[in-house]
Amino acid sequence: MTANTPPSLSDLFKVFGRIGLLSFGGPAAQIALMHRELVEERPWLEDGKFLGALSFCMLLPGPEAMQLATYAGWRLRGTLGGLIAGGLFVLPGALVIAALALAYGQWGTLPLVQAAFLGIKALVIVIVLQALARLARKTLTAPDRWLLAGLAFVATFAFSLPFPLIVALAALWGFLATRPAATTPPPPSEGALRQSLRQTLLWGALWLGPVALLALSGASFLTDIALFFSKLAVVTFGGAYAVLAYMAQAAVETHGWLGAEQMIDALGLAETTPGPLILVTQFVAMVAGQNASGPGLALAAGLVALWVTFVPCFLWIFALAPHVERLLAQPRLQGALQGITAAVAGVILNLSVFFALHVFFAEVETGGPGLRPVWSSLQSGAVVLTILAAGIVFGLRRGPLVALLPMAAAGIGLALLAP
Repeated sequence: MTANTPPSLSDLFKVFGRIGLLSFGGPAAQIALMHRELVEERPWLEDGKFLGALSFCMLLPGPEAMQLATYAGWRLRGTLGGLIAGGLFVLPGALVIAALALAYGQWGTLPLVQAAFLGIKALVIVIVLQALARLARKTLTAPDRWLLAGLAFVATFAFSLPFPLIVALAALWGFLATRPAATTPPPPSEGALRQSLRQTLLWGALWLGPVALLALSGASFLTDIALFFSKLAVVTFGGAYAVLAYMAQAAVETHGWLGAEQMIDALGLAETTPGPLILVTQFVAMVAGQNASGPGLALAAGLVALWVTFVPCFLWIFALAPHVERLLAQPRLQGALQGITAAVAGVILNLSVFFALHVFFAEVETGGPGLRPVWSSLQSGAVVLTILAAGIVFGLRRGPLVALLPMAAAGIGLALLAP
């Protein structure tokens, strides 16, 4: 088979099914897995096309690895191929998350389970710091990028400014600070525009139609879940950690759907399942539903969150895929994205501080600028566990999946040794 010969649907199903089952380790590992499967081991995509597709997906809101899988499927077998590839990338992880969320709702309050989660929470702090370090090395390459990151941290931590506003301001700065292209690319064809319009109307209706039906039915909780995660789907530039910062602020402080500790637990479990890390939205919605009215509402909330998180991903890909080359030729668009990713570094720093305060201290005060720990409530065991997690991740260079069980065991061991 050559790169110009499309694979059969059964081959596409097998390969992307395997990718979905093996897609542990976050976006970098998932993209590397796809490159090996689609470029190196079989001539389905040329290396340049794959890298161009990755650049395109990084311009979009949402999980870039899932959207890269969808775009690859679209290039290989059109819309049906995109649905198969994107769906199989998400489905295994979504099933695992659903089972974990239900188990968490049933047994998450048991003392030994809470002790295990303390070890996982300590690991989460280190994982977020590791993600921040990687992002900073790639994106904070100029003084104005450092300034954007610092301002984003202050805006989020001290003033609780909404994430969409920070994204918009950072994009505007990056757009204006970048010189426009020397030449204007040719306009898109009428056929490409009509195709994009059809896809936008179709997927827009599939996305927002169920939200409207929920609102008309009077299901206020599920409507709030649908509206919140729909808004999240539009502003999730910069990866899942940026989304978590926004979610933590809104779901914990604004809506009161779950506690800060439950939010940290959600990330710890999502880190160790296959599929995009943004599946943490499903876990958060299910825990919120469990807190509100038990397992039935948890399952319904999880399905709603999945729908409004991933249907927009198909919209972006199927509507914009015919215009990839034109989009990638716009320097100012690239500048806007770089501005956003610089600001996201500051938002992720706020997330790491948020997590650390709630793990290290039993009491954290709100009101006024930022969060303030009650120093007498310091939990020394959590600090010890975080140091241990840092040794595993940074010292031994082990990933989250390998570190999960040792950290959970360490949390249980520490609880059993405590007087």
